[in-house]
Amino acid sequence: MPGFCNVEAMDPGALDYIMARVPVDGIWGIAGRLAKRLNALGIFTVADLRDADPVMIRHKFSVVVQRTVLELRGIPAIELETARADKKQVIYSRSFSQPVTSAAEMTQVMSQYAQQIAIRLGKAGQLAKIMTVFAGTSHFNPNASSFPSATVKLPAPTADPVQLSRAAIAAIRPLLVHGVPYARAGVMLTDLSLAGPQPAFEEFISVAERRNLGGLLGDVLAKHGPGSIGLGRSGMLAPPVWTMKREHQSPRYTTEWDELLVVKAA
Repeated sequence: MPGFCNVEAMDPGALDYIMARVPVDGIWGIAGRLAKRLNALGIFTVADLRDADPVMIRHKFSVVVQRTVLELRGIPAIELETARADKKQVIYSRSFSQPVTSAAEMTQVMSQYAQQIAIRLGKAGQLAKIMTVFAGTSHFNPNASSFPSATVKLPAPTADPVQLSRAAIAAIRPLLVHGVPYARAGVMLTDLSLAGPQPAFEEFISVAERRNLGGLLGDVLAKHGPGSIGLGRSGMLAPPVWTMKREHQSPRYTTEWDELLVVKAA
């Protein structure tokens, strides 16, 4: 089974033994054609590539392969990218497992998506002033074509899930064509600003914001999982039929504790 390990924690002798026995195309990013070119230079194993001249490797191949050589030697060559704190927009968009054909279902969709995007805003410590909602039929459907979208200006910068949910529903409902099989929809927030530097007047702060309802929703969902809580039509025990299917989703080793690989020492 494919897996990961921390090479920095391994015994150097054991690491050399493994590298000398793993083919060079066992390295992520080095496929068959590149491996054959390396083989022509006498580089057949991971150890061979690690011990190759980095300057020669860059000249004959690319800086990417040169960085791989350096990384194999334990020299960091690719800095980890951190999430930007100054995002210009936030989008929550999904395809449906089954078409959404009624305004009632799309209301449910927009309510759920607006709450999810409010949670993202809360985690980033941001507020939004502009909302865009959109939906669309499948591009492969020759019998139906509808791509409604609307952009609205919110009364004040906000991350309130109640206010965002109401705004999303109000913006999309007049544009829907009844009976049309919509295949996807989404909510996008722009004109973002950091929360806190300029507090709003008390009159412009909603009850939900004052009570930090968005933060509460995020905490409950993080602890109990998707579908554990929601506002209005999205607060259901069973997921709606249009929810995107995830049976073939790739393992999330680096983002989900429950899916973290377990290494058993022999």
